[in-house]
Amino acid sequence: MTLPNGKCLTASHQIRLKLKASTHVRRTTHAIKTLGGPVVSAIPAFFPTRNRAVVCLCLVIAVITAIAGFSLTGHTPTSRSLIPAVFAAQQPSAKPWPVSIDYPEEGSIFPPGITPPTILWRDAAGASWNIDIVFADKTPPIHFVTGGERIKIPPIDAQAVSDTNKPPTLTAQQAAMWTWTPDPATWATIQAHSVAAPATLVISGMRDGRTVLSQSRVAFTTSDDPVGAPIFYRDVPLMPTLGVNGVVSPLAPDAIHLIHWCLRDIRKPASRVLLKDMPTCANCHSFSADGKTFGMDIDGPANDKGLYAVVPVQKHMTINSKDMVHWNNDGTVGKTRVGFMSQVSPDGRYVVSTFAGPSLELRDSYYVTNFTDHRFLQVFYPTRGILAWYNRATGMRYPLPGADDPRYVQTDGVWSHDGKWIVFARAEARDPRKPGQPPALHANDTNETQIQYDLYRVPFNNGKGGTPERIVGASQNGMSNSFPKVSPDGKWIVFVQAKNGQLMRPDSQLYIVPFEGGVARRMRANTRLMNSWHSFSPNGRWMVFSSKARSPYTQMYLTHIDANGNDSPPILIDNTTASNRAVNIPEFVNIDPDGIEDIEVHVADQRAIADTRK
Repeated sequence: MTLPNGKCLTASHQIRLKLKASTHVRRTTHAIKTLGGPVVSAIPAFFPTRNRAVVCLCLVIAVITAIAGFSLTGHTPTSRSLIPAVFAAQQPSAKPWPVSIDYPEEGSIFPPGITPPTILWRDAAGASWNIDIVFADKTPPIHFVTGGERIKIPPIDAQAVSDTNKPPTLTAQQAAMWTWTPDPATWATIQAHSVAAPATLVISGMRDGRTVLSQSRVAFTTSDDPVGAPIFYRDVPLMPTLGVNGVVSPLAPDAIHLIHWCLRDIRKPASRVLLKDMPTCANCHSFSADGKTFGMDIDGPANDKGLYAVVPVQKHMTINSKDMVHWNNDGTVGKTRVGFMSQVSPDGRYVVSTFAGPSLELRDSYYVTNFTDHRFLQVFYPTRGILAWYNRATGMRYPLPGADDPRYVQTDGVWSHDGKWIVFARAEARDPRKPGQPPALHANDTNETQIQYDLYRVPFNNGKGGTPERIVGASQNGMSNSFPKVSPDGKWIVFVQAKNGQLMRPDSQLYIVPFEGGVARRMRANTRLMNSWHSFSPNGRWMVFSSKARSPYTQMYLTHIDANGNDSPPILIDNTTASNRAVNIPEFVNIDPDGIEDIEVHVADQRAIADTRK
């Protein structure tokens, strides 16, 4: 006997098939007698007389087909095995409704070892969901069934609650989302089999656990590029305060101690707090590219805002008064000693920063407005100023030729990783406020002082500077271009683009442009709301940044960047702080994950502060 596939059955196989067919006929006859009688007797109650014969015939055919299907596959047609075989994962005649998979996005790239992500989707059709991970390397698919859980807001910090902020809440879209998180062992398996080729996540909405009503899929991969370094960041409460004089402050003086500085290994489920309970305010920080030197703006005694700490990186770090730098104020590079966005050089020998010009005071140099709206509580950017560099060996700071023109404001200076170039933002200088200018009432209010920066680069040349070169693609584009960061290989500049000002703007977007200039590309990693505070990993393959996409309390994300400057959708770093605190100024540090265990600050004795003026 020859089968349709060309194979032949032996005589013994034919005999067994005949016996099985005979058994099948007996079982079919028995099923019709046992199942058909009660079913047929019940038919008059539900169907008109003229349809009963047709219904009976259909039922008989259904029973025969069900038993035949099990008999031919060798399964015993018990009630336990019959139901799954007939009804499991039935596809509807119409195409399934799409499931909205919100996270991860199509084409996402996860770093190896990152903690398990929480999958997010929206679907009104399913009562339960099949979660299937299908691999291209022929590894058996992973299958889970879930009833779905709604998003849960993580715990808040009770100390960060005030009358001027609100606890985090879910948007209407977030409230409609379902979640599923793989356990660590499952996620490790998924990552191991999604490196060479993408894995596909398939989410199917089910009815009664059997019929597929909705379905969508996204492909994602795990990179073989490790993140390779921990992330240092500032963890802040968003608690604006209205003073008795009507002046709004971003944080009350008695709440400054609530600011934390943390370190995060993305392979761990939580961050470590390195520094907290500071009696004085500290702001922007930076590390040298070699990970050996740390710098931070720190307010000194008597609210002295002209201090800067530079210390070696160690497991147990202490910042004492002797480590504080008094920016020299002899007038050669400005009366105002406050540095803005200071950056330590790659080798730790120098610091570049923005200062007011020789004849300017702070109030003549910066536009500052604070709001009681905790979502975007501050607008802050310089309107006048020059770049100056500080020599740690001599204790002096000097103007940087090519970035010291008083006709312009020059700010946001950063180093190329070889230390040969300074990339900075520049705009025509202007007064911070015009006489009679109405106050801005919220971020991006048209009453803000309008300013749009262009990006330039200038050779450092051992402090001698040179001619500034405008970076095509990051200038003269009708937008404000600021906060540049140079990739470790020197090929790319990632910067922030917004309509006005810089940094924490609601409309800020990340763009990437060749270091020499060219066509700027909007990065795929951008979220819908505020993208800023970005930093490259030491190997140049990952970038961390902050966003308010999921919450007004800023969170931290990663994106992968390949050798051609192509980036991937954003990957959330979970559990970086309490849900009512914000993450800002994240920076990769070129150290081991446990390279810093704690930082202590002891700046109390004003007389002991090193005055480095010469």
